[in-house]
Amino acid sequence: MKFAYRFSNLLGAVYRQGNLNFSKDGNAVISPVGNRVSVFDLKNNTSETLPISTTKNITCVGLSPNGNLAILVDEDGAALLVSLITRAILHHFHFHKPVSSIRFSPDGRKFVVTKENVALMYHAPGKQREFNAFVLDKSYYGPYDETTCIDWTDDSKCFVVGSKDMSTWVFGAERWSNLIYYSLGGHKDMIVGCFFEKDSLDLYTVSQDGALCVWESDTELDGLTLAKRRNKPEPGQHEEEEERLEGEEGEVIRGKAEISKGKDTKNVRYRQLSKHYFNKEGDFNNLTAASYHKQTHILVTGFASGIFHLHELPEFNLIHSLSISDQRIASVAINNSGDWIGFGCSGMGQLLVWEWQSESYVFKQQGHFNNMASLAYSPDGQYIVTGGDDGKIKVWNSNSGLCFVTFTEHSSSVTCVTFTSSGFVIVSASLDGTVRAFDLHRYRNFRTFTSPRPAQFCTLAVDSSGELVSAGAQDSFEIFLWSVQTGRLLEVLGGHEGPVSGLCFSPIQSILASVSWDRTVRLWDLLENWQVKETLSLTSDGLCVTYRADGQELAVATLNGEITFWNPLSATQTGSVAGRHDLAMGRKETDKITAKHSAKGKSFTCLCYAADGESILAGGQSKFVCIYNVKEQMLMKKFEISCNLSFDAMEEFLDRRKMTEFGSLALVDEGAGDGDGVNISLPGVRKGDMSSRHFKPEIRVSSLRFSPTGRSWAATTTEGLLVYSLDGSMVFDPYDLDLDVTPASIHKQLRLKEWVSAIILAFRLNEKALKQEVLETVPHGQIPLVCSFLPDIYVEKMLGFIAGCLEKTSHLQFYMTWAQNLLMLHGQKLKNRSGAILPTLQALQKSIQRHFDSLSKLCDFNMYNIHYAMALSKQRGVKRPAEEEEEKEDDDEGLSEGMSEASFDDAEMIMS
Repeated sequence: MKFAYRFSNLLGAVYRQGNLNFSKDGNAVISPVGNRVSVFDLKNNTSETLPISTTKNITCVGLSPNGNLAILVDEDGAALLVSLITRAILHHFHFHKPVSSIRFSPDGRKFVVTKENVALMYHAPGKQREFNAFVLDKSYYGPYDETTCIDWTDDSKCFVVGSKDMSTWVFGAERWSNLIYYSLGGHKDMIVGCFFEKDSLDLYTVSQDGALCVWESDTELDGLTLAKRRNKPEPGQHEEEEERLEGEEGEVIRGKAEISKGKDTKNVRYRQLSKHYFNKEGDFNNLTAASYHKQTHILVTGFASGIFHLHELPEFNLIHSLSISDQRIASVAINNSGDWIGFGCSGMGQLLVWEWQSESYVFKQQGHFNNMASLAYSPDGQYIVTGGDDGKIKVWNSNSGLCFVTFTEHSSSVTCVTFTSSGFVIVSASLDGTVRAFDLHRYRNFRTFTSPRPAQFCTLAVDSSGELVSAGAQDSFEIFLWSVQTGRLLEVLGGHEGPVSGLCFSPIQSILASVSWDRTVRLWDLLENWQVKETLSLTSDGLCVTYRADGQELAVATLNGEITFWNPLSATQTGSVAGRHDLAMGRKETDKITAKHSAKGKSFTCLCYAADGESILAGGQSKFVCIYNVKEQMLMKKFEISCNLSFDAMEEFLDRRKMTEFGSLALVDEGAGDGDGVNISLPGVRKGDMSSRHFKPEIRVSSLRFSPTGRSWAATTTEGLLVYSLDGSMVFDPYDLDLDVTPASIHKQLRLKEWVSAIILAFRLNEKALKQEVLETVPHGQIPLVCSFLPDIYVEKMLGFIAGCLEKTSHLQFYMTWAQNLLMLHGQKLKNRSGAILPTLQALQKSIQRHFDSLSKLCDFNMYNIHYAMALSKQRGVKRPAEEEEEKEDDDEGLSEGMSEASFDDAEMIMS
């Protein structure tokens, strides 16, 4: 078993807070999700979450003009300089105060950061080989309140800063003699956006009350003149800037609210050309976000009511006025071409990309806006289904990371979801008293299972045939069984004396295992008399039960933090793991006891066997997921699922900075009337008091599942759906290596046409590119002979490699020939090791199934096109002579038969 699982992707959340950015080519959206950043490729319809995380939630992201660098700043002002090419952290920096916005200059040489009432201009990293990445150049003071937004002129000579004090300040990036600073008023609310016109000093300012001011400058950009230095010449100025160290104070420029008077030169002046209002009719709430595209002169504004406007400036002509949501639009961004507009709604966790010219959605995603409670993998590992406390069921594509269908039939929290063995039916249980079955072919709810008396279902299981559905109730202590075919209630199993907390069907028998708070596990025989076959006694309340893939072992998690292993055939305990101390529970801000004592009352709430059955994953109310070796009964590795301090119960010790003589600051009631209000959760409330205006969610793992392919596992957490994968491991990972195993010796064997020895050497060196080169060099006719002489130890490795290659290769028939010959010639030996090789075979099946689905759709599409062309040819051929018409119809039929036969041949090849 390998334990080199690495963070692969974050699903279930697409946007939380902060500003959106488009990539340089405009084809990807960079969205902050909690303390991570996700990149959504709009052309290829895929998503990727960078393997980088900050210590708290990200509030603003600055992207360099070339798209290679990004600066991520969290709530406390801690910043990370990140390379978007290598996905690596290049530099750490701390601004010591919350940052409201960050913006690179168009030439990429500077960037401005606004915090409190000051704008700080830094030298941008990457232009020179400097050791210090962030070197402060100038500090600009002017506004009396917090700064909110920034914009640069196209030539990077000046920038403008908006503020909460209703003023807008224009500053010179250099020491211009006729423009050091300029203050603009004219608004009655805080500035939301300020934008320069293209190649001009003319300005547009937008305030929160829905007012737009158009400002005209009397000076062109070419009219700015550099001020002369008295003490040092200009070359000396650059030397001084290069030698300044990180953290040193730069030049300070303090602005005043009146116009500065120059004696020698005429200063830059502004005058207000016009003023426009968005909400004349009073239909709209506060203006919350704005963005301006200089090339097309289009202004996009978003409102708290979910409405957005498109205006053409400076005439203020309305192009669009649409509603995308009923929630506040938190961020707006426009790509470089001006065709696509990105919207982020933090209230619902929505991310939308709108093409305004065709009035259509390019991208529309929404995560669970509340906690996720459960997940399940499809049998081929292609899809992941999640259920949340918001009552929604979402199905995600594990390859693209995007949600493609959402079911909203449940009216309360979804507690459990699972796939049937066919992979085309999803079954879900909810607290609304229903169990529902959804069809993935037609995307509809085709069965609804209910109980005679209203019950809140908290657990669910489907048997291996997909015919029986069972659900456990937490209030009536009963287990209900339904038939999927008829939808009828077959049986109500009673006997437990406490809430049923877990159900699981045996993969090999018609036996249902149920665990309850009454400290028992009951094995129900569903084949003969629907009675209890065995009762297993536990030392504490049972929380979760799961079968191993071969059905020969049962694992149970109990309230005392233990995991016990049982043989279900003999009803004997085979081992146990004491995992209470491995949870490493953090200390909540309102806790009176230490984290060490708090962990004594914690336990694992979800279990999942690995694909090979040798290990088991366990998670609970902690930021750690533990993986144990079942045979040795020892901890192998702990995965830290989050380092986000914006969640509660993350830190082990109290923060002394938050301690006062009256106690912790977290216990202080800040008043219900102002701003955030009370942030103390009620006693016993797990997910935060919903009546309070502000609370910190507690980090926990609610569900764990291993992919059937064995290449990845997923966990539903407070952060979202985290996927950990083996696919991001090292490229070069050799085994059984000696001095003779070199690329030169492999190429020598290829020249000698010693195919088998070349393959063996390539797999011992274990470099992907080299293995692919060797396999594709082997002639197609020699594949059966090479497969017959291949040693058994390399057959499984070959199958695993072919399964990976089939994901992306265009040589479908070639690799399918390899897989077919390996399975035909070594099938009996592989069958004897079916348990160990099952993940590899499932990965191969997943790849083949994906190609089969896409090819079958293409074949059907071709058939419909051919039938349509034939119908058209018959209609148009009415005026022609009868003989020519008959000849044409014969030709068309022959062509269609040939094309359809070729299409079906491809489909049959994939099926085989």
